[in-house]
Amino acid sequence: MAAHDDGSTFDEVYRRQFQPLVVQLYAFVADMSEAQDLVQEAFSRAWPRWHRISRYDDPVAWVRRVAWNIAISRWHRLRTARLFSLRQRVEVVNGPGPDRVVLAAALATLPVNHRRAVVLHYLAGLTVGEIAEDCGVAPGTVKSWLHRARATLADCLAEHEPERTGREPATVDDPTERRAD
Repeated sequence: MAAHDDGSTFDEVYRRQFQPLVVQLYAFVADMSEAQDLVQEAFSRAWPRWHRISRYDDPVAWVRRVAWNIAISRWHRLRTARLFSLRQRVEVVNGPGPDRVVLAAALATLPVNHRRAVVLHYLAGLTVGEIAEDCGVAPGTVKSWLHRARATLADCLAEHEPERTGREPATVDDPTERRAD
């Protein structure tokens, strides 16, 4: 390791100067963790150049300057991001309705392959053949997944349905009838 004129190695300078530099940066950024990160980053940048920096009249001044530059650069980035976010329109969106919450909970009970088949068929609009190709299985397997998924969903959704009075029970369409393969 290169030594400073007074015989200081990188380790010695780090040990002596880390905490005083952290205190200085803390006074600037008002966040102890951030100040420690800044000083650590500055010393990390000094390490590969220490053979040159150690010959400076005040190598600690170089580390301090780098830490301050990093702090200012981060502050500029944060300020720019904050100003950008303030210019964005806030779009208030209602949360999901009770039916959607129940459906999402019911979907979560399905095995992964069944859920994937339901999502690809009913939300993405894929045919049984397209799903089979996407999943690398036979079309009959996809039909089986969809059949089992519909049965499970019908049971789950029936449990959460308010008492029906004189209406037909809810059904889910057969995917093979909806669209041709």
